[in-house]
Amino acid sequence: MSSLVDPDLLFPAEPSVRRIARELYGLVKSLPIVSPHGHTEPRWYALNEPFPDPAQLLIVPDHYVFRMLFSQGVRLEDLGVPVLDGAPVETDGRKIWRLFAENYFLFRGTPTRLWFDYVLSDLFGVTEPLTAANADRHYDAIAECLQREEFRPRALFERFNIEVIATTDGALDDLAWHRQIRESGWQGRVITAYRPDAVVDPDFDGFAGNLDRLGEITGCDTGSWAGYLDAHRQRRAYFKSCGATSTDHGHATAETANLSRAAAQELFNRIRAGSTDERERRLFRAQMLTEMAKMSLDDGLVLQVHPGSWRNHSPSMLKRFGRDKGFDIPTSTDYVAALKPLLDAVGLERDLTVIVFTLDESSYARELAPLAGVYPALKLGPAWWFHDSPEGMRRFREMTTETAGFYNTVGFNDDTRAFPSIPARHDVARRVDCAFLARLVSEHRLREDEACELAPELAYTLAKKAYRL
Repeated sequence: MSSLVDPDLLFPAEPSVRRIARELYGLVKSLPIVSPHGHTEPRWYALNEPFPDPAQLLIVPDHYVFRMLFSQGVRLEDLGVPVLDGAPVETDGRKIWRLFAENYFLFRGTPTRLWFDYVLSDLFGVTEPLTAANADRHYDAIAECLQREEFRPRALFERFNIEVIATTDGALDDLAWHRQIRESGWQGRVITAYRPDAVVDPDFDGFAGNLDRLGEITGCDTGSWAGYLDAHRQRRAYFKSCGATSTDHGHATAETANLSRAAAQELFNRIRAGSTDERERRLFRAQMLTEMAKMSLDDGLVLQVHPGSWRNHSPSMLKRFGRDKGFDIPTSTDYVAALKPLLDAVGLERDLTVIVFTLDESSYARELAPLAGVYPALKLGPAWWFHDSPEGMRRFREMTTETAGFYNTVGFNDDTRAFPSIPARHDVARRVDCAFLARLVSEHRLREDEACELAPELAYTLAKKAYRL
């Protein structure tokens, strides 16, 4: 590994524990990457065109990068982030890169700095820390790389040793890029995941029109409860035909409900008619999580729940720049009461997998680990989003292992739009887990041979098993 990333990155400082961590890491560092949930673009792999300039690849689409800069007074327009009304923004990649380099010091101590240094050194061969003084030189070196065949999406997919990657696509997506990938003859495994938020969340922009479109696509009567559910079943089957093994749900809360058929139909009728009652809209979202779990029991798709984010916290930024611009903020989240209706309905099913994530770390030991430690259907997703960091990963293991163990968790997933950072994210997770296992061995809480079995499970096997890959 090059000079920007120390070989003992994230390993314990105590020499005897560090030795164990190194040995465990040696078992997993070269394992294939299983990326079962993420947001890379399927068109990249379908078209296999060169990536754009360094700024467009590494800065403009990455909210981890531009939210930090914005917090220090840098305008998003100056970073090339598009404006919804089409107003002019900076398009000169070199200027954007220079601005980023001038402010790179702001990322000291953050996981973004770890990932970015890893990408610079391991992918592009950069050996000098990025500064304003060498910004142009680094930009030119990266830009030259991006023009080469070995830096196109498919070549990088293979270089990164990715065994499978899942994109996340809306329920109304025609999945044309996925079909093109499959028809191209390329052997890289790129699958989709069913994300129905636009047609299950009454607060989603254009919800009524989205339901109309869902009916057009499926030929189902989405004006009726039965037809609406049938439309979901059809879309899920279509996504499965394009490789999907999971669904994904980004609800604001983990609330679930299990209404009678008659009550659910009556609720749907009110929602379809445009009910503005917030209680009814919340209840509908809650009911749909349980309906999706029941469908998963039938069709085998793993259900992922990603609750606890106050999406688009700034209305003015949402209006100007749209969704996913760094203004999603974690909230406290209840799971014990919220998940009970769903768990009452299907929680004891051994053939169902419901993976729950959280942005509320206080719930790990108090709620999530005890729930996953007893309900066969429930598994814990890894430290996610704001906690996808060395400290967040350590806290996850420390707070969940004693109650849920390792085998009620699902390994690691990178959940990223930043394709070049995927190896870095997985490497960080592997290092943190190896350090955690090494500590258990050093404290005589785990035999070293058990740690040698666990390390590959955490890095590779658990994700494959949980996501049925």
